[in-house]
Amino acid sequence: MAKTTAQQMTASKTDGFGARITGYLRETRAELRKVSWPTREEATNLTLIVLGVTAVMAVFLGAIDFVFSTLIRLIVS
Repeated sequence: MAKTTAQQMTASKTDGFGARITGYLRETRAELRKVSWPTREEATNLTLIVLGVTAVMAVFLGAIDFVFSTLIRLIVS
Protein backbone atom coordinates (compact mmCIF):
# COMPACT_ATOMS: atom_id res chain seq x y z
CA MET A 1 0.00 0.00 0.00
CA ALA A 2 2.82 2.38 0.76
CA LYS A 3 4.19 1.94 -2.76
CA THR A 4 0.86 2.80 -4.31
CA THR A 5 0.63 5.97 -2.24
CA ALA A 6 4.19 6.99 -3.17
CA GLN A 7 3.48 6.31 -6.83
CA GLN A 8 0.27 8.30 -6.66
CA MET A 9 2.09 11.20 -5.01
CA THR A 10 4.81 11.15 -7.68
CA ALA A 11 2.21 11.00 -10.45
CA SER A 12 0.18 13.83 -8.94
CA LYS A 13 3.29 16.02 -8.65
CA THR A 14 4.17 15.37 -12.28
CA ASP A 15 0.59 15.89 -13.45
CA GLY A 16 0.33 19.06 -11.39
CA PHE A 17 3.50 20.48 -12.90
CA GLY A 18 2.42 19.62 -16.44
CA ALA A 19 -1.03 21.04 -15.83
CA ARG A 20 0.45 24.27 -14.52
CA ILE A 21 2.69 24.67 -17.57
CA THR A 22 -0.18 23.87 -19.92
CA GLY A 23 -2.42 26.35 -18.12
CA TYR A 24 0.27 29.01 -18.25
CA LEU A 25 0.78 28.54 -21.98
CA ARG A 26 -2.97 28.65 -22.66
CA GLU A 27 -3.38 31.83 -20.61
CA THR A 28 -0.38 33.42 -22.33
CA ARG A 29 -1.81 32.61 -25.75
CA ALA A 30 -5.20 34.04 -24.75
CA GLU A 31 -3.58 37.27 -23.53
CA LEU A 32 -1.50 37.61 -26.71
CA ARG A 33 -4.69 37.40 -28.76
CA LYS A 34 -6.01 40.45 -26.87
CA VAL A 35 -2.97 42.59 -27.74
CA SER A 36 -3.50 45.24 -30.39
CA TRP A 37 -0.30 44.87 -32.38
CA PRO A 38 1.08 47.92 -34.24
CA THR A 39 0.97 48.01 -38.00
CA ARG A 40 4.20 47.73 -39.96
CA GLU A 41 4.15 51.48 -40.61
CA GLU A 42 3.65 52.29 -36.91
CA ALA A 43 6.45 49.92 -35.92
CA THR A 44 8.78 51.50 -38.49
CA ASN A 45 7.96 55.03 -37.34
CA LEU A 46 8.44 54.16 -33.67
CA THR A 47 11.74 52.44 -34.45
CA LEU A 48 12.98 55.53 -36.30
CA ILE A 49 11.97 57.72 -33.35
CA VAL A 50 13.89 55.48 -30.93
CA LEU A 51 16.97 55.51 -33.18
CA GLY A 52 16.75 59.30 -33.55
CA VAL A 53 16.44 59.92 -29.80
CA THR A 54 19.29 57.50 -29.17
CA ALA A 55 21.54 59.33 -31.67
CA VAL A 56 20.68 62.75 -30.16
CA MET A 57 21.38 61.49 -26.64
CA ALA A 58 24.68 59.94 -27.76
CA VAL A 59 25.79 63.26 -29.23
CA PHE A 60 24.63 65.16 -26.13
CA LEU A 61 26.37 62.81 -23.70
CA GLY A 62 29.50 62.80 -25.88
CA ALA A 63 29.58 66.61 -25.76
CA ILE A 64 29.11 66.65 -21.99
CA ASP A 65 31.89 64.07 -21.62
CA PHE A 66 34.18 66.15 -23.82
CA VAL A 67 33.50 69.32 -21.80
CA PHE A 68 34.05 67.62 -18.44
CA SER A 69 37.19 65.80 -19.56
CA THR A 70 38.60 69.09 -20.89
CA LEU A 71 37.80 70.83 -17.60
CA ILE A 72 39.42 68.06 -15.58
CA ARG A 73 42.48 68.12 -17.83
CA LEU A 74 42.78 71.90 -17.32
CA ILE A 75 42.40 71.58 -13.54
CA VAL A 76 44.94 68.78 -13.22
CA SER A 77 47.61 70.31 -15.46
